[in-house]
Amino acid sequence: MSQLRRASAELIGTFWLVFGGCGSAVFAGAFPEVGIGLLGVSFAFGLTVLTMAYSIGHISGCHLNPAVTIGLWAGGRFPTKDILSYIIAQIAGAILAAGALYLIASGKADYDLAVKGLAANGFGAASPGGYSLNSGIAIEIILTFGFLMIILGSTDSRAPAGFAPIAIGLGLTLIHLISIPITNTSVNPARSTGPALIQGGVALQQLWMFWVAPLIGGVLGGLTYRALAAEETAIKPAITGEPAR
Repeated sequence: MSQLRRASAELIGTFWLVFGGCGSAVFAGAFPEVGIGLLGVSFAFGLTVLTMAYSIGHISGCHLNPAVTIGLWAGGRFPTKDILSYIIAQIAGAILAAGALYLIASGKADYDLAVKGLAANGFGAASPGGYSLNSGIAIEIILTFGFLMIILGSTDSRAPAGFAPIAIGLGLTLIHLISIPITNTSVNPARSTGPALIQGGVALQQLWMFWVAPLIGGVLGGLTYRALAAEETAIKPAITGEPAR
């Protein structure tokens, strides 16, 4: 596949992730009496990745996330020359999705962007549960680390074939079940950037953390899996008198 096709797939896939995941929170998370709640939003994020992994995984690898792209690079699975085009495409897809969400949400008479937002990430007063910056950094690093371990492990050529999208989608669901109350769950700088740019204010001021922490977690996950999964290539030393094989 050409670089343009792969980048285009990343743009579309990231659009789907942000539109589906953040959209479920904006439109359905607390809908009167029949809202899907945190469980539903968590599954929505997981389903966006699962469906796109089966749809565009064979085109671009379905990263949809700068932390995943950098983590795969650290794990020896992605070339340096393609990093920038992937990240630009992912950010563009996220911004387009956030813009589409705002366009639709603003069609409701009582919608107020400053009050209801676009499911942006945050810490401190902007955290759903009031968690501190340190808590936010810790959870974002740990969960992005775990996400890269899941991605690298399930897509390893030695893993059962065909099940990676399920493992990755359910992994992202689990991540959201854990951390929505803490940071509204990022583990993805592009997902954080789109809503923050449209929403502005505190979301934009705190955006730096949702780049720094996931990228650290992604690199740590990539390096750790690379070390754990390296093929054993050492040759067993010959023992004097042992029969030749």
